[in-house]
Amino acid sequence: MLEGSIIEAFKESVERSDPQHADNRNDVTQGIHGHLHHFAAGHHVWLNKFVPQLQSLAAKYHVGNYVAIRGTNQRIFESMPIYARLGMHILFYGREQVKLLEGNKRIEALLMEQSKREGQIYDSPESRSHIPSFIQTYNIDTNELLYPPDSPAYKNFNDFFSRKFKPGARPVQNPDHEFCSAADCRLVVYPAIHDAQTFWIKGDEFTVPALLGLDKSDPLCRALEGGSLASFRLAPSDYHRFHSLADVTVIGKPRDIPGQYFTVNPQAVNEKNLDVLSANKRSVLILNHDATNKKIAFVAVGALLVGSIQWTVSAGSKVRRGEELGYFAYGGSTVVAILEPGMVEWDSDLVANSSPRTPGKLGTETLMKVGWSIGKAPRK
Repeated sequence: MLEGSIIEAFKESVERSDPQHADNRNDVTQGIHGHLHHFAAGHHVWLNKFVPQLQSLAAKYHVGNYVAIRGTNQRIFESMPIYARLGMHILFYGREQVKLLEGNKRIEALLMEQSKREGQIYDSPESRSHIPSFIQTYNIDTNELLYPPDSPAYKNFNDFFSRKFKPGARPVQNPDHEFCSAADCRLVVYPAIHDAQTFWIKGDEFTVPALLGLDKSDPLCRALEGGSLASFRLAPSDYHRFHSLADVTVIGKPRDIPGQYFTVNPQAVNEKNLDVLSANKRSVLILNHDATNKKIAFVAVGALLVGSIQWTVSAGSKVRRGEELGYFAYGGSTVVAILEPGMVEWDSDLVANSSPRTPGKLGTETLMKVGWSIGKAPRK
């Protein structure tokens, strides 16, 4: 059965990310980080043994996404690494099979098990040997790093994955703008949550209370009703620390919500029969916007192969725009920010990319970096 073959291929790709695997050769593309262009003759023979038709599947379903380059009319195509592609195919490789996502305990257990296994691999001291290959595969700018790639500060690969940047590497742009990007990411923004459900988050069960894990009668849910939404999606190659989008004060402690380890790739978020954002493991931090005394729900959403979500602030902390809030351990992931109504006027170019005028079309993410302008306070 194709589903079983894909599951075995996914498990094998995780095991091949282990530096101690005989065929690893300290090359991250031999495991979970292989991309479409790595499928040259002789590459990934093991994968073709499990799923000989993967190339045809990839050509038909979910091979990657177009993202907009800010300040230009250009869009670039970003292909999925092997683990994300296999994770998508495990869940559904045809529209008629999307129900596989809901209530399939075997699949849910598999994704949790393999996410924890990847965390163990990348927490091992031996995983440091993957750092040079990871840098080369994703063309990472090492000049931005607080510590050089060979620094003993990186005791394992996960330490490098959640790497810190030098002070000033991500300056906050446009001082007259009130809001900035919370992450190096692919961003969509919506003036109203309803717009997000029209153009991006298609899950028929998505609601603010579901995302926050609260009853709809909760005062916070009522305050956020009709508010604005921003979704910051981080790819594996990105700097994985997330920052405050405004000048805020932290209210209380983060609240962790257990959940699944589904991919947060746009094809899954755009699927109407699935609400991955509310289904996945996540952690919610409430921020008070200093300028308006209104609330922001800052939700760090885990994803396929994400090890953990860590916060570096505490209750009562004053955090300036662009300052760090926390980080993700290994894996692609997403931050969703929901703001009370009337707080923000998103930058027009981001709104245009996120909300296409053509009926039936989905939004396009914009490639962003921490500190870049995303919006300002509405004029009185």
